[in-house]
Amino acid sequence: MEQLYFTVDILGTVAFAISGVLVAMEKRLDLFGVGIIALVTALGGGTLRDLLIGNLPVNWTTTLVYMYVILGSVMVAVVFQSRLKYLRTSLFLFDTIGIGLYTMVGIEKGMEAGLQPLICIALGTITASFGGVLRDILCNEIPVIFRKEIYATACILGGIGYFLLLKTPLPPAYAYLCGAGLVIGTRLLAVRYGIALPDIYRKRL
Repeated sequence: MEQLYFTVDILGTVAFAISGVLVAMEKRLDLFGVGIIALVTALGGGTLRDLLIGNLPVNWTTTLVYMYVILGSVMVAVVFQSRLKYLRTSLFLFDTIGIGLYTMVGIEKGMEAGLQPLICIALGTITASFGGVLRDILCNEIPVIFRKEIYATACILGGIGYFLLLKTPLPPAYAYLCGAGLVIGTRLLAVRYGIALPDIYRKRL
């Protein structure tokens, strides 16, 4: 299971780093700016999570693996940018994969700290969402999590599904992957069928 958690963490880092690169390139930032946005997107949520649970030093500061992964992701995305013609579609896919994987990473960190399921789900949502929030703010965009789109809600549903699956005979590794799949599937279906949170603002007459 430990190898599975690490693999999911690395894949989530790749997905979020590339999503950061895509936003930065759309804003036509220079190479340094692209790298910074990729770094913030990939590590922002995990950093806040570790600070909240007192997991110090922060995970990515104890190993160079994450830096190498982010650097490699930036280089690949920049070199193959011509193949990423439809930036918005590519951004959506990588961002969706990222939140699914990072939700489960955050939940697992909470469980390792002995926290209650509800708090673990909150940590998973923070891990998945906060990097994207920082990315959008730095790039002068309204963060997706603050719009009507199903984003954080997908993380919450995936977390709930994961804890429910842990009460079944299903092996924990499969429950873990199903939780990530539920987040990704919920987000994809919500966008595909235009499902959104209710509009709380009344239309003016």
